[in-house]
Amino acid sequence: MPRRTFDTILSLVGVMLTAVLLVAGVLAFWGYSFANGKVNDQLVAQKIYFPASGSEAITSLPAADRPFIAKYAGQQLVTGAQAQAYADHFIAVHLKGVADGKTYAEVSTLARANPDDHALQGQVQTLFRGETLRGLLLNAYAFWKLGQLALIGSVAAFSLAIAMFVLTILGFWHLLKVPTEEQIFASIPKAERISA
Repeated sequence: MPRRTFDTILSLVGVMLTAVLLVAGVLAFWGYSFANGKVNDQLVAQKIYFPASGSEAITSLPAADRPFIAKYAGQQLVTGAQAQAYADHFIAVHLKGVADGKTYAEVSTLARANPDDHALQGQVQTLFRGETLRGLLLNAYAFWKLGQLALIGSVAAFSLAIAMFVLTILGFWHLLKVPTEEQIFASIPKAERISA
């Protein structure tokens, strides 16, 4: 095969790969923008705020949970990272105190067996609302996290596209320097094979 033909094929493949990587980068960035924007819009609309710095709502938290909430003290909850912190280190802590650590499912079973126990019925409602809000915030976190991964994918795709573009330019440059008679993957003549 003539070397120039081989170099032309490789360079054209490089052009196609560059285009594919650019499209992948654009799509991944669009995914990031969509996820980040939707999560932000939905969380802003909820108007959830972290407790103020130094407030009892923060100081009364267990030591392991306190830094996660204190980090965002006084801020409005608008990102997936904040949603996870609020769900796992604020709501979850308070839910553990509602019915001695029992879950909604456990308390609901007890409440159905004791329909006249108003305290138990109140715990069911509190746990249901708290666990629902916690679940929704964790879903927002998961969607936001996928957006962050899409951003990383976008940066990687654009970086690879730049590298492939440079290699493609070098391939075309090399194509211009290769003599027209040069061969690649040429078979070894019979005379050379016999003497070897």
